[in-house]
Amino acid sequence: MGSKTIRVLQIAGAMNRAGTETMLMNLYRKIDKNKYQFDFVSYSSEKSHYDEEIESYGGKIIRLTNPLSIKQLVAAIKVYGPYDVVHSHTLFHCGIANSAAKIAGVKVRIAHAHTTDDNKASLVRKTYLNSMRQLIHLSSTHYLACSQNAGYFLYGKKAEQSSKYSYFPNSIDFHPFLEPPADEKIKQIKTKYEIENHLVVGHIGRFIKPKNHLFLLEITSELVKQEPLTKLLLIGEGEEKRTIKQKAKELGLEKNIIFAGLLADVAPLLHCMDVFVFPSIYEGLGLVLLEAQATGLPCVVSDAIQEEADLNLGLITKTALTESPNAWANQILNVAGNKQTDAIKITQAFIHKNYTIPCSLKKLSSIYQNHNGGSHEKYIDHLI
Repeated sequence: MGSKTIRVLQIAGAMNRAGTETMLMNLYRKIDKNKYQFDFVSYSSEKSHYDEEIESYGGKIIRLTNPLSIKQLVAAIKVYGPYDVVHSHTLFHCGIANSAAKIAGVKVRIAHAHTTDDNKASLVRKTYLNSMRQLIHLSSTHYLACSQNAGYFLYGKKAEQSSKYSYFPNSIDFHPFLEPPADEKIKQIKTKYEIENHLVVGHIGRFIKPKNHLFLLEITSELVKQEPLTKLLLIGEGEEKRTIKQKAKELGLEKNIIFAGLLADVAPLLHCMDVFVFPSIYEGLGLVLLEAQATGLPCVVSDAIQEEADLNLGLITKTALTESPNAWANQILNVAGNKQTDAIKITQAFIHKNYTIPCSLKKLSSIYQNHNGGSHEKYIDHLI
């Protein structure tokens, strides 16, 4: 490639503060801007959380109106391109995105699986998913997956044997999470949220149904019965927030729940928690679980959480979603406060799992340059 800048079009829908988007920004911040330039397609007319930062690095936000229009995306690629790579993160929409990229003559066309599903799709939806899966196969040069089940969901099980398939470990910049803030900072946070001398149960996630906030409220209701000084600290925004607030009121939990909103820096709050709870109905991986483990927090999670999310630090306790809220409450009380304080051990766990930014950048750079770069290695090789 010589000294030519490789131009990459990232398609993520809208660059708001969520797992996939945050991971993308972690990579964009660290990647060599002389060698790679990212632009982003947004299907939102509103400004997203990361738009300003993207533009500060020289990236463009390309606003489109119709996610189902291949024609519109082809036109955008031709106007703002040429691009060497189109990297799609939009689940089954990857078929549309990469078809447009293929028509526009883009050489490297990546579909990236970030999530699973609850497998309760209707016949009509299953027909749609199968059609889009075929479109992904026909149009993509690379299949990436953050977990085995995420890959199965988006590409089908047979795709794992394809030379196009590669496991791409999710990564976070975990170093800011390792060391707790100064005592004075912790005191300020606890005073602000009135959580001194409380059992602080934390959760980070968008207020959407897959995150299972309603069940989390039922768990909290049971916790309060056993430990009245329980506070549930919820970080995030989303369309279900109003519903959750109303339900909390109905359950008489208003004094026990803190709606902290969307925060740019969650590390200090994670260090103020006693346990992290993640009862998702489905997840691709759950980047916030990596952040929680980086702070040494014990985590009680649903059985829908992927095995790859466990750093093997003894911090993950899985509990079935079929278990009662009381059973979940008991699990939380059993592990609350059992923190891992060995920063070296945590660091080694991230390195062993390849969940580091340098590891991801090395793999991504190889794919963007259209080298094999280990993309033909089988999934299991990365777990040994």
